[in-house]
Order: sequence, then structure tokens, then C-alpha cells
Amino acid sequence: MLHDASLLIVDDEKNTRDGLALAFSQKFEVFTAENPEEALRLMDDKALSFDVILTDLRMGRDSGLTVVQRALRLPNKPACILMTAYGTVETAVEAMKQGAYDFVAKPVSLEKLECLVARAMADRQSAKVVENAATPFAMLGTSPAFRELMQKIQRVVPAKTTVLITGETGTGKELAAHQLHALSLRANQVFVPVHCAALPSHLLESELFGHERGAFTGALQRHIGWFESANKGTLFLDEIGEIPLNVQVKLLRFLETKSVERLGSTQSIPLDVRLVCATNRNLPNEIKAGRFREDLYYRLNVVELYLPPLRERTEDIEVLLRHYLNFFAKENHLPTPKISDDVLSILQRYLWPGNIRELRNFAENTVIMHSGHTLEAGDLDPKFTAAVSMSPVAAATTASAVVTRDVPTLTTFSPGNEKAQLTAALAKTRGNRSEAARLLNMPRRTFYRKLEKFGLL
Repeated sequence: MLHDASLLIVDDEKNTRDGLALAFSQKFEVFTAENPEEALRLMDDKALSFDVILTDLRMGRDSGLTVVQRALRLPNKPACILMTAYGTVETAVEAMKQGAYDFVAKPVSLEKLECLVARAMADRQSAKVVENAATPFAMLGTSPAFRELMQKIQRVVPAKTTVLITGETGTGKELAAHQLHALSLRANQVFVPVHCAALPSHLLESELFGHERGAFTGALQRHIGWFESANKGTLFLDEIGEIPLNVQVKLLRFLETKSVERLGSTQSIPLDVRLVCATNRNLPNEIKAGRFREDLYYRLNVVELYLPPLRERTEDIEVLLRHYLNFFAKENHLPTPKISDDVLSILQRYLWPGNIRELRNFAENTVIMHSGHTLEAGDLDPKFTAAVSMSPVAAATTASAVVTRDVPTLTTFSPGNEKAQLTAALAKTRGNRSEAARLLNMPRRTFYRKLEKFGLL
């Protein structure tokens, strides 16, 4: 049997070694070593590469730490899991500080160990997706909120269940959907993203479900919808709260039957599509207002992934900023700017109403305007430095004002303040683009063109 992942088991007890090899042989290509010396020889073999190393901590006079320390110097660093007896837990904890993935206490529960190895593999795969993504949209972070999100993503990856991603605009909902797809068994199939609010409501149904020739005026030929296009893969419906009620009915039917009917046809087409949806709206409130079906909400919200705003994960600002600075410097063939400690402190106190999207734009601007130099506090826009002088009470008041301040209408627009007013409208409506367009008395398509023009999409 061919396997995509490999496991090295290091243990001086033959029964334990052989038993673990048998238990994992269905899912991994398994190698075994009876002591650290043999394990090191296997790791030095350039023809071999290990995803996970499972090693006993104490093997006679030998220590599994030797295996871990060598493994962590490999180019394709494997996840190292230690098996520890009573009295060696402190040593295992110290090994984790050096980079080991985790440890289990003996006698080992095979069920617990299998879960731990599976989680280690999922974490490695997640890391590979981020490392291999030549994109400014990587999911990065070390904060508790980010780690909790990634753990949820990893738990839901193997399932076929529908996922609802919630959070403010700019928090990376589409990226989270991409992550779900890339880590799943559907990774080699198509990922189809659909921005529901970007299309007029009378066209959305046809685009989602397709239509037959003659289904309506102008339907000159058969059209395959996004659901059919996503067969075997993942369909991502962004801004699901914008879908009109008549389309919600057909979406509910798909969730119940796993099939669709093109407009103008009565033939059901069975599909294997994983549906992932996202919204920045409060759907329970939309249900109360009669704009969203309650039964559809419960079918969509099987698993909810909440993406916290950047102000709730300030520990991640530095790693995200450095990632984006490096990316945009490489993309533009420019030196990477340095960030002074004072600037970093200021940025960590800023509220980031546009979340990660705003931070990404800040990084791109910094690369273009300050390439090769150190960014100092005096170089920052006053909106950043103003946050430093605020008391906690004033900062809280400002955070509230971000989503409540008045926004001028379109008639007051001028070439110098369009972007500011678009941003303010999005902030007041908590990123709801349709509401922001209505607030500005602007046709939705015009609103989207302006968002694209100013890099706010």
C-alpha cells in the first residue's frame, strides 16, 4: 500500500515497537529503530523523509532527546512526539521547549496516541499550505485566538459538513475557506469562490444553479451554474446574508437533497459539493427582521468558525506585518523596510477597523514609500499615533465610534475624500457592503467598482 506520510518509531522494547508499527501501518509508511543510533542513521539517509517521529524518551542508557535534537535540524523538520514514563515528564516538557511537538505518558493509550499523531500531521500540512503559498494572504499567528481557530479548522477538515465562517470584514474569511479546502481530501479538486453581493439578485439564482436554453429572455444557451462547476470540490459562498429569500429556498433544497435543478428544467442533478459560507452579518438578527430563513440558518450553521478581529489578537500583528513586508518587498524587487520597536508598539495599540486587510495595505504602502529604511514613529499617519495618547476609556470610546459615526452621503463626495468615506461607511455598517452602499445612496455595482478602485475589496 502506498502512503503519502511516513512515521519513524524509536523504542528499545520490541513488543512496543512492533505493536505500534502494526497499529499505524494502514495510514503511514512506517520505519522502526530500536535505539537512537539506528534512528540517526535512518534520518541521515537522504532517500528518506519522515513526517512524524514517535520516540521513547528513555531507552536504557540512551535518551530520545538525541533523536529529537537531530530531527529538529533536518530540512524537512518532522513533528516529534515523546513517550515518557513516570519521572521523565519534566524532561519531556523541556524537549517541547526545544521544539518537540508533544508527549504522552506511559502506559500509552493507543487511541490517544493515534489522535495525537493525526493532529501532528494536520498541523504539518497546515504549515506546508502557509509556507508554499506565494501570496500576501497567508493565515499566520501565535495568539490563543488564532491557535483555537486553527484547531477548529483541523478538526472539521476531514468532514463533509457545511461550515459557516463569521467575523468582521477584513478578518480573512475567504482565506479560512481556502484553508479548509486545501487541507481536505478535496484539495486536488476545484475551489469555487462566489461573492453573492457582487451580483444583482435577479442574476444570482441563474449563476448559482444554472439555466437551460430559453429559461428566460436572453437565455440563448444552456448555462452551467457554480454548484455544478464545484462538483467534487468546494463551493464558497461569501456574504451569504445578502442572498434574497427566493434563492435561499433553492439553497435549502440543495442542502436537503444534495442536488440542484437548473432554471427551466425539472431534472435533479445530484452533486458532491462541500458548501462553505461566510458572513459579517448577525444572521439571528436577520432572521428576526424577516430577511433570512431560520431553517436555512440551522442547516448552514452545522459548524461555525468565528474569525476574531485583529484588535482581539494583537499578539499576531508583528508576525503578520513582517510576513506582508517581506512579501511585498519581494514582489516589487525592493529592500524590506525595518520597523522600530516604537512603531511596533504603536501598531499593536491601534484598533485596525479594517482588520488584516488594512494591515496588509499598510505593509504594501510601507514597502513602496520606505523601502530599505527603518520606519519610525514620525513616519506614521496621525491616525496610528493618536491611539498611543488615548487613555483606555478613550480608546474604548473610539472603538465604539468606529462603527457608529455619521457618514456623508454620495452627494458630498469629492475626489480627495472618496476613500475615507467608503472606509467610514464600511466601518459604520461593520463591513456590510450592501448596507454601506445604501448608506451612501450609491448603486451596489458602482460601490463595488469604487471599492476595487481604492483597494478596499
